[in-house]
Amino acid sequence: MDACDVLVVGGGPAGSSCARRLSAAGVDVAVLDRARFPRDKVCAGWITPAVVAALSLDLDEYARTHTLQPFTGFRAGTFDGRMRLVEFGRPISYGIRRCEFDRYLLERSGARLLTGQPLTTLRRDGTWWIANDAIRARMVVGAGGHFCPVARQINPRQHEDVVAAQEIEFRVNPIDPVAGAVRGESPDLFFWPDMLGYGWTVRKGDYLNVGVGRLAPSEFPAAVKQFTSMLRSRGLWPASDPGPWKGHAYLLNRTSRRRVYGDHVLLVGDAAGLALAPSGEGILAAVESGQMAADAIISAGPARESGRLEAYAAAIDRRFAPRGTPSSLARVPDWMMSIATRALFGSSWLTRRVLIEDGFLHLRRERLGA
Repeated sequence: MDACDVLVVGGGPAGSSCARRLSAAGVDVAVLDRARFPRDKVCAGWITPAVVAALSLDLDEYARTHTLQPFTGFRAGTFDGRMRLVEFGRPISYGIRRCEFDRYLLERSGARLLTGQPLTTLRRDGTWWIANDAIRARMVVGAGGHFCPVARQINPRQHEDVVAAQEIEFRVNPIDPVAGAVRGESPDLFFWPDMLGYGWTVRKGDYLNVGVGRLAPSEFPAAVKQFTSMLRSRGLWPASDPGPWKGHAYLLNRTSRRRVYGDHVLLVGDAAGLALAPSGEGILAAVESGQMAADAIISAGPARESGRLEAYAAAIDRRFAPRGTPSSLARVPDWMMSIATRALFGSSWLTRRVLIEDGFLHLRRERLGA
């Protein structure tokens, strides 16, 4: 039977960030993932300067062999209103393809990679966790996204305010009118008047990513149709069918009630329900929580002291607070939200400062460890 100090279940940014920090500290870590990399991931696919800094990412080196689209601004507005360009005059985010980005991070993690192997069983045997009756580990880190089997094991079934999302990413035909309509340097963000979700078009070199996410899953199929119809009316949808959409779900840090700590088990990223509100940006939360989990494991020492591991839950609450609160926007009357939305997009200062800088780029969020 194979054995390791820490088994990370999930090879996305959360799992690879945790594994990399553990490996650098001399911890024997293995990453188990049901997919073989590269693999597709439902995501608009952009990273902020905070992500670049947290990952110590060399952008020049990365861009030599991977897609990296600088964003110098965003166009934002409502489905039925005028779009406002918020321009920064410098790269403020970067478009990436998750199939490339996730493989890059996983391959540099330094961990043993057990890809193409889903987690089918996980049981306790004395001081060991036994995965798939084939791998022994002192610690398990659940990093398998919203439906992570490790997260299900330590969290009983409960109601969750889930954000439903769908997206499609495809190569753009250069002669298609949509190739000139979507600008690479400034992605489009389209919001519903109730601010319970938004859609996007993000150009990344030769590829276009189109998607939508909404906090009201029961209304989601109609919302996707509405969004697609709006894109067609604005000339932002390709002339030929680009193929089927892909879907997933996630939890916002403010509404998630998931326990992130169990008996020598830690949850990170979407498995812990940490996507940042209101944007749903999950990569920064994934990287930070993965590194925080690694630090907790390293601090616990070879004996994996439970007290040090339990402190991880308190650290997550501090970093991603407030957690476990119902969505306040869902309780605001429609007429009041309509007024607030018009005020938000009617002011260039509010659109820039409140929506883009704070809501999406988190420019004033303190760096981890500062």
